[in-house]
Amino acid sequence: MFERLGHFLGRFLERDQPSDQPVISQDAAALAASIRVGDVLLVEGRARISTAIKYLTQSTWSHAALCVRDLTSGEGRVELVEVTLQEGCHRVPLSKYTLYNTRLCRAAGLSVEERQTVADFLSARIGITYDTRNVIDLARYLFPTPPVPVRWRRPLLSLGSGDPTRAICSSLIAQAFQSVEYPVLPKIEMLRSPTGRPLGAVWHHRHASLIVPRDFDLSPYFAVVKPTLHRGFDHHRIPWAENDADGAHERVSQGKIVG
Repeated sequence: MFERLGHFLGRFLERDQPSDQPVISQDAAALAASIRVGDVLLVEGRARISTAIKYLTQSTWSHAALCVRDLTSGEGRVELVEVTLQEGCHRVPLSKYTLYNTRLCRAAGLSVEERQTVADFLSARIGITYDTRNVIDLARYLFPTPPVPVRWRRPLLSLGSGDPTRAICSSLIAQAFQSVEYPVLPKIEMLRSPTGRPLGAVWHHRHASLIVPRDFDLSPYFAVVKPTLHRGFDHHRIPWAENDADGAHERVSQGKIVG
């Protein structure tokens, strides 16, 4: 009974709601040309669970996926590995997110071999599934905006399941980067002698279950790649319309706004 109820809740929470999507700023061709193996793609989701994650993390980004195949492979396709309630850890084409707002984040300084190691870490976990019998874990998302103090919202994401990486996509990706000792948002401990003299710093990986999609955006160790700019952008080539001010019928002429 709990398993059937869990599957029902999973479908309900992940049901797409296109009407909730704001203006799409995606340039799909530029994104496909720019993304590389090991890059993290953040997604502004539209499902009920996405609304809850956005609220609990105070962020636009509700989902994360990792690139495991790019166009440099010569196979003509880009593939991601992601984790969802319904499918668990699985591969998807980049085209799945053509009609979503996304952000591309790239770990700085990783070698080609390390980036492939990160991708292989996730690929090796394809098939891991979320235990939908744990309906308590799923029920936390039925209330997209629970009256929870800000300081308690992030820990709320890891409550319920004994294995939160099966529910939160970014947790498994964080583990992949930790496998090559790469930081996302680490804790940095300042060491001092008994007399108070600074002795240096020791870095600690933050527990993966507490890493959320926006952490890759906030991290000072990940660069934000803007595909349109990365591909080459020249504003002089934009074919602006004469009257395009949302019905205001205004245009700028010789430094003056003319009706």
